[in-house]
Amino acid sequence: MSSSGGLRRTSLFDTHAALGARMVPFAGWEMPVQYGGILAEARAVRSGAGLFDVSHMGRLEIRGADAAEFLSRVLSVDVPKLRRRRARYNVICDERGGIIDDCIVYRLGEDRFLVIPNASNTDAVLDWFSRWGAGLSFEIANVTSETAMIAHQGPGAAAMLGGLTDHDLEEMRIYTAAETVVAGSEALLARTGYTGEDGFEVIVAAGDAPSVWAALSERGAAPCGLGSRDVLRLEAGLLLHGNDMDVSVNPYEAGLDRFVSMDREGYVPGDALRRIRDAGVSRRLVGFQMLGRGIPRHGYSIMDGTEVIGEVTSGTRSPTLDMSIGMGYVPNGYAAAGSRFLIDMRGRPVEAEVADLPFYVSDGALLVPIAPLRS
Repeated sequence: MSSSGGLRRTSLFDTHAALGARMVPFAGWEMPVQYGGILAEARAVRSGAGLFDVSHMGRLEIRGADAAEFLSRVLSVDVPKLRRRRARYNVICDERGGIIDDCIVYRLGEDRFLVIPNASNTDAVLDWFSRWGAGLSFEIANVTSETAMIAHQGPGAAAMLGGLTDHDLEEMRIYTAAETVVAGSEALLARTGYTGEDGFEVIVAAGDAPSVWAALSERGAAPCGLGSRDVLRLEAGLLLHGNDMDVSVNPYEAGLDRFVSMDREGYVPGDALRRIRDAGVSRRLVGFQMLGRGIPRHGYSIMDGTEVIGEVTSGTRSPTLDMSIGMGYVPNGYAAAGSRFLIDMRGRPVEAEVADLPFYVSDGALLVPIAPLRS
């Protein structure tokens, strides 16, 4: 992967440039934020399939006789119980229970794993991992630069991908992975994603990414940038590290405690998380919809009258639901569905109402709101 002006470029950079993508700095990388338009790209994913270059995300291979035991020390899931070719979402917490990162771990073999941290946190995760491996036999290889990662998302993804691989996609369950061939290239194919839609993530050698991208594009997948990815994940109620959580937030506040198996011997933040669980938390992350005009943005104050009670962590205009939505942390007394508060829109207070997360669930091409979203 190349670099320019201190920013790293993925092996798909020339592809993005040829397609006229608007490129922006993101987490030390030069990445496409949009091609034809963010809302149009979001609709393309909801109705058919989209392609995202997510090669900026980290790819860490952990191998060795004690790899599972090591990962069980630092990840929030019980890694030794993870079956081969399965994946689990989890959080990486520090000794105090703060969230260093959220990631997916894949078990590729008995003693072989792949961890996918966020782009901005890969170095922090590697630093954290380096502190907790004493006495264990394993090695970590950062293969981010030598590989590429393409997210192929949407209700039409399986049909488009089916002609490019001999792997049986109908038998491939959500959160599973397979080492196979895609568009003539050796690939790790995973049925995972960050859009709330069915879809796949394809990891290939960096030099193979342009041909795999082209093959999927020829079958109708629309090129999509980070802007639509952010809209899609928020509609699906999926958190973004650095916005909706960081080391100042614990999994109970963020509503991620269901992804934490803390009662395990050797789990580094286990004691801290048990104390947090037993004491309870005073604030929680909630989803909300705007009842008045305006789009909530990261950093806007959440108010009860003139009192600041929280802050918007993410917000957007949802093209799927045709309303403005957001997330933010509020005291427990404001966290129940139907609770109302004000969002300070640069000096203009606008009423908002708490809605259950996610804002919708996807059933193929059909999006079904699961909360009573009121207009």
